[in-house]
Amino acid sequence: MSFDSRQFLANLTQSPGIYRMLDEHGDTLYVGKAKRLKARLASYFRGALNAKTQAMVSRIADVQVTVTRSEIEALLLEQTLIKELRPPYNILLRDDKSYPFVFVTDRHPFPALEYKRARRRHEDGRYLGPYPSSGAVRESLSLMQKIFRIRNCEDSVFAHRTRPCLQYQIQRCSAPCVGYIGEVDYRRDLEHAVMCLEGRSEQVTQELTEAMETASRNLAFEDAARLRDQIQHLRQLQHRQFVDTEGGDADIFALAEREGALCISVLAVRQGRLLGARHHAPDNGLGLDPAELLGEFVSQYYLGQGREIPREVIGSLPLPDSDILESALSSRAERRVRVTHRVRGHRSQWLELARTNAEQQLGSRLASQGELERRFHSLQTALGLPAPPERLECFDISHSHGEATVASCVVFDRNGPRKSDYRRFNIEGETAGDDYAAMRQALGRRFRRLAEGEGIAPDILLLDGGKGQLNLAREVLAELGVGNLLLLGVAKGTTRKAGLETLFIETIDRTLDLPASSPALHLIQHVRDEAHRFAITGHRNRRDKARRSSALEGIAGIGPKRRRELLRFFGGLQGVKQASREELARVPGISAALAEAIHRSLHG
Repeated sequence: MSFDSRQFLANLTQSPGIYRMLDEHGDTLYVGKAKRLKARLASYFRGALNAKTQAMVSRIADVQVTVTRSEIEALLLEQTLIKELRPPYNILLRDDKSYPFVFVTDRHPFPALEYKRARRRHEDGRYLGPYPSSGAVRESLSLMQKIFRIRNCEDSVFAHRTRPCLQYQIQRCSAPCVGYIGEVDYRRDLEHAVMCLEGRSEQVTQELTEAMETASRNLAFEDAARLRDQIQHLRQLQHRQFVDTEGGDADIFALAEREGALCISVLAVRQGRLLGARHHAPDNGLGLDPAELLGEFVSQYYLGQGREIPREVIGSLPLPDSDILESALSSRAERRVRVTHRVRGHRSQWLELARTNAEQQLGSRLASQGELERRFHSLQTALGLPAPPERLECFDISHSHGEATVASCVVFDRNGPRKSDYRRFNIEGETAGDDYAAMRQALGRRFRRLAEGEGIAPDILLLDGGKGQLNLAREVLAELGVGNLLLLGVAKGTTRKAGLETLFIETIDRTLDLPASSPALHLIQHVRDEAHRFAITGHRNRRDKARRSSALEGIAGIGPKRRRELLRFFGGLQGVKQASREELARVPGISAALAEAIHRSLHG
């Protein structure tokens, strides 16, 4: 018997609460929360749904609701049930292990800095972290042992030493086990190491500088030299950790999504120190939009997993019901927690770094050999080919109102992008803005060489543009006598949204509509987007080269005085080109916006 949604909704309350959708076997399909239960559940049975949600709704045999006193209670209960029931249509986080810490015991006169995993902190010493990975802990411990010579041996080994070990010989330990350093001096070095791990390295540097000057005045030159070396190591550490100077406890969430795949990167910052990143690839079972998906992820990350909640949660997208999430996190942490996506200063640097990590991780996953093989075989099946294609080429055109027109040709094989075979064509002698004429010239120049016996022919030629570009390509290849190529036109849908493309195979009469989840479509999107990126980069380089007579001239807001300041600050044009946006903004008279414009102009 099918589920009678009309009767169910007629008697449903408008109060806040959670709902569980069950299948015919009584298993939970999905757990959700609602500010108004009736309005939220009615949307599943009356509104236009995407294919994934329709598939879930078709399996519903019963819906159970629990009314709560507030949205916050509903949110907390929702995440508890998700963790307990693990419904197939919810986002599920499977990484539930403990996090690594740096541990300093209170029970030893010469404590070591130890690696330790713990689900919760105990009262047996100081826990620094948590760190996102064991590698981050070990790297931090190695740095502190190198700079401050803190011991790393077991207590049993420490108690039975009669002479210094190898760590002392390589200057990684001050040998407290044999009395080469007193407890007061060792505790001072240990406290400095802990301060650095907490993000207070600048304060440590100032203290060491004062101590070095005092030692120098007292003619204790060996002590002064040792302190000098510590200061130099700390300066190098501060240079590497450029985002660690502002303080703050935050987790930063960034979502990257393309070609049917997604990645959420989480950066952990504690006491102003960036500890590292973790990457997640949750299954978007209901096809949620990116902001909703990120909101669901963040909710379960804290409320469903029992993780430590920082003082600030920063997202790359505005999270739905962020005020409710903020109240729930504050209630769980028993202190104020801020949830935001609008940040400035050093927090914007953290967010940009999280975005970069997410894009990088997603790109690596898309380029993995297993994923590529799956996509090439899916394309073989979709097109009915006897074997997977070995070489794909795609062309695209880029210009600004006809200025500096550039055509790109990118090549993919079974190993992914073959960048050594990429080509750009500067389009000359055509009517400005005529994409068809530009495409004709680019195809002619590429395949004329092939007709003359030069180069390798692709198995599939992709054209971004649909019917018109497909007909044009067929004419050019026929004129040159080039055959045995499968032509594939990619036309965007009316909304121009990824996943709604129509494919034209050889002719405009033979079309193919692949589902948005198809690996074959994801491969086509990847190749097309890479051609688009390569064309835009070439166009911008050509346009910028034509617009400026030198590297700094022609940049809006950069006159002779600021140009002199830039060259003087960095010691020449090469230094300006190598500078980051943050370094450019340190030049007197250069604002952050102007630094961004300079960096963009110099690097495209």
